[in-house]
Amino acid sequence: MTATSTSGRPLSVQPPRRSRSSGARRRSLIAWLFLTPFLLVFLVYTAIPTVAALGFSLTDLRGTDLRNPFAVEFVGLGNYAWLFSDDRFVRDLGNTAIFVLVGVPLTMLLGFALALALNAGIRRLRGVFRTIFFAPVVTNIVAVALIWQYAFNTNGTVNEVAANLGFAGPNWLGDPNLAMPVVILLGVWRNFGTAMVLFLAGLQAVPEDVHEAAALDGAGWWRRLWHITTPLLMPTILLVSVLLTVFYLQVFDEPYLLTDGGPLGSTESVALYTYHQFGFGQFGLSSAASFVILVMVAVVSIIQFRLLRPRA
Repeated sequence: MTATSTSGRPLSVQPPRRSRSSGARRRSLIAWLFLTPFLLVFLVYTAIPTVAALGFSLTDLRGTDLRNPFAVEFVGLGNYAWLFSDDRFVRDLGNTAIFVLVGVPLTMLLGFALALALNAGIRRLRGVFRTIFFAPVVTNIVAVALIWQYAFNTNGTVNEVAANLGFAGPNWLGDPNLAMPVVILLGVWRNFGTAMVLFLAGLQAVPEDVHEAAALDGAGWWRRLWHITTPLLMPTILLVSVLLTVFYLQVFDEPYLLTDGGPLGSTESVALYTYHQFGFGQFGLSSAASFVILVMVAVVSIIQFRLLRPRA
């Protein structure tokens, strides 16, 4: 039956609409259902341990206190004050700064150079070379460290090559002045593949017609690279810079496996210092050192975002 108005015109009767609020609740429920596994893993393996470590950093918790938790005392910021009065920790801060200031630019330059070469090279072989250069990223670091220890040993491969060239090879990993470059070199070798892949993806996203127009205007390769490619790659440069900086600020595997922080602590990083303090049973102190790393990562990342973010 069709309803009519007072003027005799038929009125259309609309079917009842489904409540928008019920639809929104259903979508929200489905979203939370899919997020629940991740949230549980994050809660158990990240959030709770982080909060617990923050609490430990404010106490004098030691390995001997595990049997008697009531002996633990609240020391506030005492662990942090002690860290910055410890000559060893201050030295390790300097070592970590060297890792970052030397390792990040070298890794970025090598990755960028290889990305440029692959982008301009033979397209059919690009995938093959990309796989070869990316192999160090997925190679087992323990096996690689053993090979590097043998290569840079006093009677290792590097010194054998130097002897064939008429040079006397030094004790690379036993000299405080030479061990750091070897450890940094291993870090660069391990990470340049990541930088290369990201830079190559950024280069392939740069429109070719922009370069063609610049070339027609007389711009050479270097000017096109500096004034066109680099500005368009700023988001990628920012991403690579942050990822590598976070890695080198937390560098642990390379110094631990090659030198265990030696000789004379010349390659000990803050992360390795944290590990050593934990091994000594200084749980509160090692927790405080780990939060110093967290603060350094946050501060440096904010600075990089401020300096390298693309300008509109």
